Formats: sequence, C-alpha cells, structure tokens
Amino acid sequence: MRRTLLASATLLAMAGCSRPLEPEAAMVSQWIRTWYGAVRVERLSPPVASRLLAYATTALYAGMAATDPVLPTPAGRLNGLDALPVPVRPRDHDATITAVEAERVVMDSLFAEALPTTRASLARLADSLVEAQVARGVSARTRARSEELGRSIGLAIVAWSRRDGFDGTRGRPYVAPVGEALWRNDAPANTYATQNLSGTSEMVALDNPSNQLRPGAANDRGMILSRPKPADGRVLPAVNMSGAAEPYWGELRPFVLERWDACPLPTPPTYSAARGSELRAAAQEVYDVSRALTDEERTIALYWADNGGETGTPVGHWLSIASLIFREQRLPGPVAARLAMVTAAAQADAFIAAFGYKYALNYLRPRTYIRRVIDPAWEPLIPTPPFPEYPSAHSTQSAAAATTLTAFVGARAFEDSTSISIGHAMRRFTTPREAADEAGRSRIYGGIHFPFGDLNGRALGACIGAAVNERFPAGTP
Repeated sequence: MRRTLLASATLLAMAGCSRPLEPEAAMVSQWIRTWYGAVRVERLSPPVASRLLAYATTALYAGMAATDPVLPTPAGRLNGLDALPVPVRPRDHDATITAVEAERVVMDSLFAEALPTTRASLARLADSLVEAQVARGVSARTRARSEELGRSIGLAIVAWSRRDGFDGTRGRPYVAPVGEALWRNDAPANTYATQNLSGTSEMVALDNPSNQLRPGAANDRGMILSRPKPADGRVLPAVNMSGAAEPYWGELRPFVLERWDACPLPTPPTYSAARGSELRAAAQEVYDVSRALTDEERTIALYWADNGGETGTPVGHWLSIASLIFREQRLPGPVAARLAMVTAAAQADAFIAAFGYKYALNYLRPRTYIRRVIDPAWEPLIPTPPFPEYPSAHSTQSAAAATTLTAFVGARAFEDSTSISIGHAMRRFTTPREAADEAGRSRIYGGIHFPFGDLNGRALGACIGAAVNERFPAGTP
C-alpha cells in the first residue's frame, strides 16, 4: 500500500513539472499540404499565392515562438512587423494550440472570399489539431490561455498584412505600353478558354500539354475546379490568362528586402531582328530547343510548369519541397515552422522583385519574337503566362527558395513527390540548387523564357535568398 501511494505521488510530481508538449513537424507539413490544395482550388496566381503563404507561415511560427523564450520572434525581423503580443509566462501556453489559433485568424482573413469547401478544410484541420492536443493532455485552462494568445497574435498579423500595399493594387486599370520590343499578351485563346463547363468544373483545351491531357486519354488531371468570382473580389483574385497579371505587384512592401529593386538585375538585350544580334541568337536557341526536345526535357518542362489554377503554383511547390526535407531530417516542429516561414518570405520577395522588374521593363516574350522573326506558326510547349518576360519569376523564386533551404539544411539530396497528384512521377535531386537550376531550365524547354531571362532570374533569386539568410541566419535557435 505504501509503495502504491509512493508511486502515485511520484507520477503526480512528474506530471506537475512536465515540460509543455512541443509542436511536431508533421503539423507544419499538414498545413503546407492544405495550403497547397487551397491555392490550387482557388486558382490563385503565383504572386497572390506567394503573399498569402508568407503570412500563413509567419502566423504558424509566431504562435510557436510566443510560447518559447528561446525561439527568436519574427517581430522586428520582418519589415513592418514591429511587435507581437508577448505572454507574461510563455510556458503556461501550449505552442501547438497557440500557433493553430493564430493561423485560424489569419486564414479567416486571407481566405475570406474562398469557396465554402476551402474554408471548411482549413477549419477542420485547425479543429483536429487542437483536439489532438487536448487528447494528449492539455488542460482546459491551458487551452483557453493558448487560444486567447493565438487569436491576439493572429489579429496582429492580419493588421500587419493590411499595411503592405496590396489593397492599393486592386482594381487599378493597366494599359501596356506599345512597341516592337515590348510585351503584349498574344497567347492563343485555347490557353484559357473553357471547352466544357459545368457547375463545378471546367476542362481546358486538349492541346494544352501542361494539363497532361491527350485526346482519348482525358482524366481528372484535366479538370480544374472553377467558379465565377465576384467582380469586386479583392482578396483572392483568380489567375487571368487573357489579361495582364499583377502589374503593380512591385509596389508591395517586401518582407525582408529594403525595396523591390534592392538586388540588381542586368539590362536585357536591346531589341533587334538582325542575324547575329544577342536577342536573335537567344530566340533561335529557344526555337531550336523546342523543335528537338528530348523526352526528359519535355518531362522537365511540364513538371515545373506549376501553372496557376492547376497546381499550388511555384511557391506551393517549393514549400512542399521544404516540408519533404524537414520531414526526412526529422526536424523539431518549431525549426520546421521557422524554415517554412523563411522559405516563404524569400519567395514572396522574389515575386515582388521579379514583377517590379517585369513591368518596369515590359520585355517581350519568345512567342511574340519568334513568330514575328523566325517562324510565324511556332507555339511554345506550355502556355505563355500573362505578364512580361524579364526576368523569369519562376527562376527567381526557385533560386531564392533553394538559397534559404541550403543555408538551413545544407546541400542535401531529396525526393520531390509534390506533383504526383497531378500525374508527374517523383523526381530526385542531389541538392536544392540542382532542383532550382532545373526549374529555371524548364522555362527554356517550355518556350516561355529566353536563356538570359532564366539565368539572370536565378542570380536575382540567389541575391534575395542571401538577404533573407542574413536577416534570419541559420544556426540560431
């Protein structure tokens, strides 16, 4: 009897001084998968997705950091985020519940115009994560304290997001300048025209290879969830292949860069149709590559297409890669959340910088030049995006993401299974940089960028990634 009482007292003492439950990396991965699906279903353009996911990842990490004095807060490190709520006794809160509630508030704001199914999926994930913590032993009092702290953090991040200049870019008319060297959206109608529309979905043209459709082999990979969006929608504009996407994106407040052009970009080649000119040689290279694509090059072009409306966009793809890496390395939850936040911030700044340069220069696309100068019947393998060529935004953000990932986890090999759900086989890379370089080359294989747009975009992205690493140095807690 005495032994039983002693054992019981020991267990009670252990319970009374037990450490708080640490968030798991699996929880961060669950959010990343859910965000990817939400971006895809809502048909967001890559720049809009980059902004949304930067705030989403910040909310998740900020909630964890508020409960652990060892973790550095993002306040004071991200532009404009001067302060976040700080509890008197951080360890009296559950880190997972705090992070989830901060995320819930931010998602409710950023997905305010989303499909009911999208909002429900986000809410279900949040609810399940909170209930799982309760099942693990979090008390009602700790839960209440954590939810209150999480909500206050979420509201602070929502207020921060509303000061980034995004609202000022909504609904502003844009007229592209005219000139032989300047971009115009001359993509054919079948890159965005619906062939078969129902109340829930649409099927894009069979001759659009980025949809992985072939006559006689149509399947659900070609079905893009669609819906009419209100004309006055401001938060979640769907990608519009027939217009000019986000011409004022360079006006947004960067997350880390001092300004959008803090990292320099070389001037692109002067327009010339003459043989021997730099632009003519670059266009000829794109044309020759397109006419002799190997099976592997075609696979690469389609694998990295990451089209808005069909995928989670390049940003979702690279966050998924980050998730795969930190799961393989079994990183602690807070470290995984910080890695996701830093990767997302680098990509968001990459889109702000790339689009700032794109619309400052308004450089024409290969399709326009090649059809005018080399072959009037030529078409690229994948649809030409609805914005100027220079620099390649995919190359820029891929290099930025790879630079931050490498700083945090090293030049490690990984297997990317992100795109299995849309029909692509898993690919293995020896380093994040190798994956970023392949993503850049894919734009040449796809026929939508000149080589200098890719290479200079990669250099721009590496500069942005380095700036982010300087603000968030690897090796700190």
